[in-house]
Amino acid sequence: MKIDRMFKIVYLLMGRDRMTVGELAEHLEVSTRTVHRDIESLMQAGIPLYTSRGSEGGVSLMDGFVLDKAVLSGEEQAQVLFGLQSLPRDGALDGTALRKLKALFGGPESDWIEVDFSRWGYKQKDDTQFETLRSAILLEQSIRFRYASSHGSITERKAYPLKLVFKSRAWYLQAFCLMRNQYRTFRVTRMIDVGFGDGHFDRDRFDVPKLEAEGPRSFELVTLELVFEPHVASRVYDEFDVDAIEVSDEGGLHVYTPYPDGPYLYDLLSSFGSAVEVIEPEYVRRRLAGDGADDSARRI
Repeated sequence: MKIDRMFKIVYLLMGRDRMTVGELAEHLEVSTRTVHRDIESLMQAGIPLYTSRGSEGGVSLMDGFVLDKAVLSGEEQAQVLFGLQSLPRDGALDGTALRKLKALFGGPESDWIEVDFSRWGYKQKDDTQFETLRSAILLEQSIRFRYASSHGSITERKAYPLKLVFKSRAWYLQAFCLMRNQYRTFRVTRMIDVGFGDGHFDRDRFDVPKLEAEGPRSFELVTLELVFEPHVASRVYDEFDVDAIEVSDEGGLHVYTPYPDGPYLYDLLSSFGSAVEVIEPEYVRRRLAGDGADDSARRI
């Protein structure tokens, strides 16, 4: 992460008279362009860095500089540590950097929260893939992978990875797809055999669109009235807001909620099998039952 890298730059310079941008880039395993951006951000934040040219040039900290924990109140220090510690393990500060911050702030060891977005049983695989994507973004290196679409087809892809986004319980990669020559959003769990490509790119040349705008089409919201059997209650609470759920005296769950009228709606309802009954709208109920396909095809 950028904040981790910037702390490392300051930490490295505190122990040396100066370092070249190339040395910093090599140590941090990023491009020199990234180091220049980080140095500029640090200077804007008030860190007294200065640069010099020539054979003896490089990046230095002002003599006598120390990180002053007094600039943050005790509550602010706790908020900083909480925020960093609550990041997913795939993207958080490494343990060494976090311990240094705790020591700097003089706070007690606290390990009461941990966020792990990897799937059950796939932690090593998910962590490895996430690290590959993160490194490719930071190193501005292209990637290659196979992608399983929502229609079941698997295609070979090459792309410039631009941003990782976590939204609605899933990781997405925003990238510039070299096959389509367009911006695309890929669901990370559908990316197969992700690896580095053979080219580099300049992230500054790309303007990443908002995630909401991604996708070839959008779907109107439909108001659903659903009834679920008691034994699928845990899944119902996973999928729908608690305020949209009413529990009957018999334990059944009545759900009243707006939902995007698209293929995912029918995949979701089908996954409940006979444990769900669609009350409204009628065309959704008929499509789920296997009839009225012509009517629903017009709506999707």
